[in-house]
Amino acid sequence: MSRKDKRRRYRLTLEYDGTNFSGWQKQVDARTVQGDVLRGAVRVFGEVPMNLQGCGRTDSGVHALEYVAHLEVAGDMGPHEVARKLNETLPKDIAVKSVEAAGLRFHARHNCIARSYIYQLRTEKSAFGKRFDWWVQAELDLPAMQHAGSLMTGMHDFAAFAEKKELKKSTKVLIHKVEVFTEKEILKIRVVGSHFLWHMVRRM
Repeated sequence: MSRKDKRRRYRLTLEYDGTNFSGWQKQVDARTVQGDVLRGAVRVFGEVPMNLQGCGRTDSGVHALEYVAHLEVAGDMGPHEVARKLNETLPKDIAVKSVEAAGLRFHARHNCIARSYIYQLRTEKSAFGKRFDWWVQAELDLPAMQHAGSLMTGMHDFAAFAEKKELKKSTKVLIHKVEVFTEKEILKIRVVGSHFLWHMVRRM
């Protein structure tokens, strides 16, 4: 087997603006992040067998700052060259922040030990924050929000925040921390957990 025929696995860290995507998961009739990255990988590596898996599924319109995925493909290209070529071919709303060589046992989803969501809120209207901030037309009680967040920390049953279809499986989730803080004019809510149920965090 030549070096070019040897299968390799790369760890990708991606950043994307989810506004114009129907989530991460590849779909036949919709634009998705996984679909765009796979098309970019084909342009880089050619029409060869490849497998792209993400650390989780983001919903339609959800953005990502550090989304980890792995790409398995035959070839001998170095990680830096993969990152450069992918960035040259991917659309402007997806960026490859880094590419690292990974063992074939590495799996972006199975090896993920925590995931985090950040919600950004503004109490004043901004012409530039529409895509990334939620304009809340009410006074926010920061101490009360911080206290509520602290009550959610730990292992809890989040069935009340789950979709009906999720109730058939375990609804227990370990929340590592909930941070509520202000940064400049934006109030941020950061939730870190082992995993999340569908639409769970937005309901919290």
